[in-house]
Amino acid sequence: MEIKPTESELEILQVLWKKGQCTVRDVHEELAKNKDAGYTTTLKLMQIMHEKGLVERDTTAKTHLYKAIATAQQAQKTALDKIISTVFKGSTADLVIQALGNHRASKEEIEAIKTFLDKFEKQ
Repeated sequence: MEIKPTESELEILQVLWKKGQCTVRDVHEELAKNKDAGYTTTLKLMQIMHEKGLVERDTTAKTHLYKAIATAQQAQKTALDKIISTVFKGSTADLVIQALGNHRASKEEIEAIKTFLDKFEKQ
């Protein structure tokens, strides 16, 4: 399933991935810690996300509970594919070089990258 969440939808998904099942109020309160977001905007976005198949809604209780259907890995893959194809003109190497050049990777991260590359070469 290819998912294409907007930036605002991605913020909501991040709350749901972190907390699991949430009410709209739970999500809204988490978002309000970092940005000025109206409750009705959060509600509308979550309704749209339900229609798009990004979240599921449990309506058995009086207060509806939402849960992410889309996984973080699916969202990361979709976003990364778009970035590679548009910003880096299809060059994965340019993306990696830029990422490593602009952000200091920890020793553990560099070891994980080396291990991944070793496994990738053997395939």
